[in-house]
Amino acid sequence: MGRMVVRFAGEGSGVAELSWGQREILGAMRRQGCWLALSNVAPLPAGTTLDDVADWLRFVMGRYQVLRTLLRFPADGPATQVVHAAGEIGLDVVEAGAEDPERVADRVAVRYAGHDLDLARQWPIFLAAVTRDGVPAYRVLTVCHVVWDAFGALTVLADLRRREAAGGAPPEPVTAMQPLEQARWQRSPAGRRHSEAVLRQWAHALRQMPARRFPAPADRGEPRHWKLDFVSPATHLAVQAIQSRTRAGSAQVILTLFLVALARVTGVNPSVTRVAVNNRFRRGLAGSVAVVTQYGLCAVDVAGVTFDEALARLARRVVSTFKNAYYDPDQVADLVDRIGRERGEELDVHCYYNDRRLDQDGGPPAEPPAPGQVRAALARTSSSHSPLTRRRSERLLAAVEEAPGSFRLTLEADTRYLSRDDMLACARAMELTAVAAALDPAAATGVG
Repeated sequence: MGRMVVRFAGEGSGVAELSWGQREILGAMRRQGCWLALSNVAPLPAGTTLDDVADWLRFVMGRYQVLRTLLRFPADGPATQVVHAAGEIGLDVVEAGAEDPERVADRVAVRYAGHDLDLARQWPIFLAAVTRDGVPAYRVLTVCHVVWDAFGALTVLADLRRREAAGGAPPEPVTAMQPLEQARWQRSPAGRRHSEAVLRQWAHALRQMPARRFPAPADRGEPRHWKLDFVSPATHLAVQAIQSRTRAGSAQVILTLFLVALARVTGVNPSVTRVAVNNRFRRGLAGSVAVVTQYGLCAVDVAGVTFDEALARLARRVVSTFKNAYYDPDQVADLVDRIGRERGEELDVHCYYNDRRLDQDGGPPAEPPAPGQVRAALARTSSSHSPLTRRRSERLLAAVEEAPGSFRLTLEADTRYLSRDDMLACARAMELTAVAAALDPAAATGVG
């Protein structure tokens, strides 16, 4: 493997405390014991040269402050971000030889993800050009999750498409707040007032919600952390049918299904989870290449009602969840601890829900699925468990994944809190609740 040195320069530099989004994702990295690598392997157009790949790297390093940011972790103060105006970075060049360059590129991505990244000394990005006979065939990009979230990555892709369409000319200047400016606003009087208002809402919710999320912890041996992949065409059709009847968005329908299933499996009601919120609807954050997604707190009483009523209750609560999902995570953690001490019990807020679909706002189909279609699709459900070997799980993280024409749910769990059987039971409960509600508007949640 060879290496080219690429020099870069960009607008903006300075030092500030970490932004709220940076602190949020660093907390997840600490809990999960890894740097949460995000990788992309892409074929390169015919005629691409190594100089072209180096120019691409030079462009992204100069345009996005997050890629030329190092972090400091002093022993006697808060962590800070240091944005550099210029520097240099290595571009790895990997010759595939007689091997399939795509397979070589996939191996490079795995190797990057297993690298012991030092965010205080290394840029949070790795880039490789995989060549065949010296000609670039694939590009491997791996970044640390502290750089951007999914919607930040989409902004980068859109910028790159515009640059390519313009023959390499740079897109319009960056106008969205980058983490350096975000952190400065968050420390301003306006940012502090916002944070204090959010903390008041969290305090009210924390005093009202059940303290635990799961049954009593139990040692279920090793490996302790597992992932469930659950694919259900029936849930997809059932959600469409529920949308057609209620006119609710699919995101609200699916979140309600999860809250109902969680309550059925754990026996805890009101059902509580933290919901990932893309905060780019806020002033200055639209198009931000950064981590601005944070988790709002959502609690809904789903007992003794129909699914449609649970959905209506969720609709009334979710606005507050989104409104109060932009905050100082350290202050929220302190608040959780303080109110737990007031109540004399640990408050468990480690259940997370993330709808990762890019299009969550699609309306119901012109014609809802027929009941027979929904029932028949149950036979096509599939599921599989796999251990998490490179990192730990949250106590529970539920994620709705892209699955055109179907429904795909992944659950990652610490089996000390939720067993593998209960993980599958939760996914099945979502499916069966969805089908029941699709077929009968009076179907109950099944939560006592």
